[in-house]
Amino acid sequence: MSSDTSAAVPRPPARGSSAPVLTGAEAVVRSLELLGVTDVFGLPGGAILPVYDPLMDSSALRHVLVRHEQGAGHAAEGYAAASNKVGVAIATSGPGATNLVTAIADAYMDSVPIVCITGQVFSNLMGTDAFQEADIVGITMPITKHSFLVKDAADIPGAIAAAYEIAGTGRPGPVLVDITKDAQQAEAPFVWPPKIDLPGYRPVTKAHGKQIQAAAQLLAGASKPVLYVGGGVIRSQASAELLALAEATGAPVVTTLMARGAFPDSHAQHLGMPGMHGTVPAVLALQEADLLVSLGARFDDRVTGKAALFAPNAKVVHVDIDPAEISKIRSADVPIVGDLRDVLVDLGAAFQAVTGGARPDITDWWAFLDGLRDEFPLGYAQPTDGLLSPQYVISRIGELTGPEGVYAAGVGQHQMWAAQFIKYERPNAWLNSGGAGTMGYSVPAAMGAKVAEPDRVVWAIDGDGCFQMTNQELATCVINNIPIKVAIINNSSLGMVRQWQTLFYNGRYSNTDLNTGHDTIRIPDFVKLAEAYGCMALRVEKEEDVDAAIRTALETNDRPVVIDFVVSADAMVWPMVPQGVSNSYIQYARDHAPKFDEEA
Repeated sequence: MSSDTSAAVPRPPARGSSAPVLTGAEAVVRSLELLGVTDVFGLPGGAILPVYDPLMDSSALRHVLVRHEQGAGHAAEGYAAASNKVGVAIATSGPGATNLVTAIADAYMDSVPIVCITGQVFSNLMGTDAFQEADIVGITMPITKHSFLVKDAADIPGAIAAAYEIAGTGRPGPVLVDITKDAQQAEAPFVWPPKIDLPGYRPVTKAHGKQIQAAAQLLAGASKPVLYVGGGVIRSQASAELLALAEATGAPVVTTLMARGAFPDSHAQHLGMPGMHGTVPAVLALQEADLLVSLGARFDDRVTGKAALFAPNAKVVHVDIDPAEISKIRSADVPIVGDLRDVLVDLGAAFQAVTGGARPDITDWWAFLDGLRDEFPLGYAQPTDGLLSPQYVISRIGELTGPEGVYAAGVGQHQMWAAQFIKYERPNAWLNSGGAGTMGYSVPAAMGAKVAEPDRVVWAIDGDGCFQMTNQELATCVINNIPIKVAIINNSSLGMVRQWQTLFYNGRYSNTDLNTGHDTIRIPDFVKLAEAYGCMALRVEKEEDVDAAIRTALETNDRPVVIDFVVSADAMVWPMVPQGVSNSYIQYARDHAPKFDEEA
């Protein structure tokens, strides 16, 4: 792409200026081009219509017309999460902008860099309850890194450039640029690069040397260390540096839900995912540790359980680029603010200097952890109702697709099974809504990921409940030649809610049956629905048909493929630490963790 491709024919420079004169709308398009943006997701409406006119003439920007603005937001997230680029979504004012709110909140929770550009009513109508007016800046202020309200065409290049800078630097996250319609229509000299003035925004990337030394000393002297790895390792593109530190120290590694793939699952030092549905070795390693080196993790309640009782004997080294996260939940003995990639390099060097290149002797620690691995292997029980095992289906998707694929999950049981039973060997292969837990994330996120990474196989692993929230984006995929694969793990219910009802509400299944797959009535029939959208559609009800269906999907690249896997509603996500329970549950685990035979 040539960076000087313009969507607009510039008018002569203003008198006394060398800058071309563009409308504000043209300036939006031109700014995106000069920032190197190549793909945007959006849906036009009256207040953003001026931008869509010059957008039509841009040869540098591909616009993907979504069917719902939430889909645009999640697609921008998937694009960003799969590629490490900044995703861009565009919407109109009022309900168009508010439909982006869920995706913005999702991106904020999971530190995903996106820029959302919204149209706003004429500036003289703001505050009058004008048609399709909403204070989207005020609405999104708690869930964005920053929000801009632009009323002057001359300010547009600076606002777009600043939004892009803020979204992708420091702790990544969403930024909103709301532009009034009169600012879009007015003309102003287009000055590039604009002067970006961000008072108070100074992300710290280089950590303090004394803190690095203190962390190295603790790591060298620990007898039960654990590297507690969060999604920040992926956002900072620090997986290689993490691998080097782990191998230098010999310490066990756990990767949170947001960090799956940051450290290879196949590596001998990897204990798996910690937390409510984590592996027993990962959970108990954290609980029994004498040192936690937290790397881009935020001590989420789904990891810690009852925070006051979490890892009671451990000192904590907490590394994060966001100083607000450090000691927010667990007090850090050594707080380190900085970019993880740089911190890991410096920490590795400091550790080598302290130890002289020798690994500490943590043989007894590994003996304990390996004993847990032997006693509590990750597995699953075969269903007794004759329906498919969802864990089997998901594991086969991973095995037949391989580690170079991208897997975007919805939220619920299928999300946890996808995190557990697909082997992740590289970062950016696993996309999910971790913090917000947004149903409907999977299909549009997979769509965005496929746009960003067209040469990779991209799966949306979805539940029958999640799928019904955003499946209209299949039309977007068909029309725009975005051939994702969709696996609907169809247990005909809101599975995770049903699991809680089974365990904690005496099997009283209040409003969790979706009637999508187990009876003769299928509302909707996912195969017919997918075919109506122009997709290839398959239904699988027998284990012997699973591999053939997956292979058909992998071989089909001229359109999306949707597979309705009819699975047992009685399948459970195990292990499970109940909410609010201490992770000190060695006896609890021995009593409750299922034992699985070798065939499982």
